[in-house]
Amino acid sequence: MSCEHPVVLIIDDDWRVREALAELLSTFDFETVTFGSIAEYVAHPRADVPSCLILDVKLPDISGLDFQAEQPVDQHPPIVFITGHGDIPSSVRAIKRGAVDFLTKPLIERDLVKAIRTGVERDRAERRARAELAELQGRLNRLTPRERQVLALVVSGLLNKQAAAKLGITESTVQIHRRRIMEKMKATSLADLVRIAVTLGA
Repeated sequence: MSCEHPVVLIIDDDWRVREALAELLSTFDFETVTFGSIAEYVAHPRADVPSCLILDVKLPDISGLDFQAEQPVDQHPPIVFITGHGDIPSSVRAIKRGAVDFLTKPLIERDLVKAIRTGVERDRAERRARAELAELQGRLNRLTPRERQVLALVVSGLLNKQAAAKLGITESTVQIHRRRIMEKMKATSLADLVRIAVTLGA
């Protein structure tokens, strides 16, 4: 499968539900991978593509809601819950913890497909954000300890002369460090450098 073709992961202990969902979603050009339990899902290698997880609430090993609560948000794709026994407290609990939707069986095709597309787009956006953050972190890691000190002072709003006084170095040395920082961080302006620093918490 291509590196950007979305995958819908389906966890339901009823094989008939799994087959029906896989067949339905294939008509919308979704790749699907099905599992009968959380354990099967966890043991399966994850494809590095935008994904959405259709998760049944009641499962034989652990409930879908408990699984959602135990896993860090970035450890699984966006979740669309499905259940034959929906109730308001469960749906509120799921949505508060980041679920895309909470749908009751029998599923309405339009609502399911809409939720999946929302989940896939959310995952795609989060993946882009993580990739950007990793790239920025890589740039930050290339700075020397002194350049990191200068960066912190510059983005805090200090002038070169003030930063130099703080560090006990000359203003021209600060200017050299600042130029190198801009190059290494690939910042196009001071405002861009501040934005990058804020993103990194630097």
